[in-house]
Amino acid sequence: MEIEDTSPNRCAASFKALIVSCQFEGKPLLQRHRLVNGCLAAELKEIHAFEQKTLTPEQWEKQKSQ
Repeated sequence: MEIEDTSPNRCAASFKALIVSCQFEGKPLLQRHRLVNGCLAAELKEIHAFEQKTLTPEQWEKQKSQ
């Protein structure tokens, strides 16, 4: 997992996340995002924006080799 604070002045209002998990195997993008959003429900109430990229380990390895 990689998380970047993308808000101006790094004020913790906007975040960009890369999440790699075998739990994403066989799941469409919307279901992956719902899994992440469910885990972060309390935190998401406190921030302005959250961008996520969800990959399986196989997808992550492919992306790294490109």
